[in-house]
Amino acid sequence: MSDRPSQTRREFLRRSSLLTGAAALGAPALGKALGANDRIRVACIGVGGKGDSDSTDAAACGGEIVALCDVSRKTLDRKAAEFPKAKQFQDYRKMFEALGKEIDAVTISTPDHHHGLAATIAMQMGKHCFCQKPLTQTVYEARTLRRLAAEKKLATQMGNQGSASESLRRAVEVVQAGVIGNPLELHVWTNRPVWPQGLDRPAGNDPIPDWLNWDVWLGPAPERPYKDHVYHTFRWRGWYDFGTGALGDMACHTVNMPFRALKLGYPTAVECELASRLYPESFPKTSRIRYEFPARESLPPLKFWWYDGNPQDALSPLRPPSAAVQEIAASMGGVPDSGSLIIGDKGKVFSPGDDGSGFMLCLKGEHSFVGGDNHEAARAVPQSIPRSPGHMQEWFRMMRDGTPAYSNFDIAAYLTEIILLGCVALRTGEGIKVDWDGPNMKSPNCPAANEFVRRKNRNGWEA
Repeated sequence: MSDRPSQTRREFLRRSSLLTGAAALGAPALGKALGANDRIRVACIGVGGKGDSDSTDAAACGGEIVALCDVSRKTLDRKAAEFPKAKQFQDYRKMFEALGKEIDAVTISTPDHHHGLAATIAMQMGKHCFCQKPLTQTVYEARTLRRLAAEKKLATQMGNQGSASESLRRAVEVVQAGVIGNPLELHVWTNRPVWPQGLDRPAGNDPIPDWLNWDVWLGPAPERPYKDHVYHTFRWRGWYDFGTGALGDMACHTVNMPFRALKLGYPTAVECELASRLYPESFPKTSRIRYEFPARESLPPLKFWWYDGNPQDALSPLRPPSAAVQEIAASMGGVPDSGSLIIGDKGKVFSPGDDGSGFMLCLKGEHSFVGGDNHEAARAVPQSIPRSPGHMQEWFRMMRDGTPAYSNFDIAAYLTEIILLGCVALRTGEGIKVDWDGPNMKSPNCPAANEFVRRKNRNGWEA
């Protein structure tokens, strides 16, 4: 990966303007848009779990699935029944070597530690890219993908499907119209993790199943012994080497709406305020992380708190203060396990659930939330953001006519960088305020934090 990724203040302001309204469709034109009748040959990297539906959706949008890649021979065999003509691989490096000229686009639905590398290789070869959230595992990788998308003029989309919902876009319009006044605080919480974390690495090793390519599964991460039912499948999310914890899993969904509505840009500081016991190799069971954002265009400074933790765990998860969520509790008979709350000087916007779709309003003097579509204050707000034909469809439309997808990498990489800074702060340690220089991707006051901005890939897994 190049050492070039950096960003000027001018670029920051331009991207802030792209977060909302019709300007979101003003990203750089593609180098070569594909015509309506052109075949789009798609290679699918990771075809189990979310990759199962991503590959099926790509075909439904008109893609010709020419290759399937997965470390699991079982998963490949199952998916091959749907796409019998597609060539099969367990290593995407070999897939690109063998079929580079026969691929127009890729979907990437792997564990987090492969996202940045697989996307970088594909985009360096000029392939359009759909990549699941979080876009990357590190801040540096996110910056690199944003740069490559612009330089190569590629169609891109991150897999945070809530971006396509009408209610998410409507919430952005309502906040941007000033219905809740000046936004001052943001609180986002989740019921994740729903996988094991807050633990030490188990000792010993188990036989590697003959259907699993464990070396390729490890990929750019440091080598370690295989342990049955510890990492593969799904349980990798809680490990520093492979996942991004609850933040990476859910914040690209739950922070998506406020990120756009509030034009968040780069924070000036981030701190892990509190966490359960910290382990050297895995994320804690619960944490509270604070971001500080400066004034942005006409918006005042804002503080954002992230809270994670599973309510079903014996350890009570950290959550917003009761004063912040009292109207939510009154309206819903309690505070939901997940949500996003923007507090302004004239009212609040609340989005329940995981993907940022659906929102409610409570203005000053009111004691409960009302559905955003039914609140009188929102009815007069005009539509300013184009609606979506579908999340995967947006990516195909971008490949065909250049209309930027709503979560293209110019925007998605920005969101991902912000989210991953929370992971950096958490790994730096509890109670350590990390000042942040966004354009230069470094902390001026905390050298320890800079160690987590970029990963050193294992030999043979460099981009």
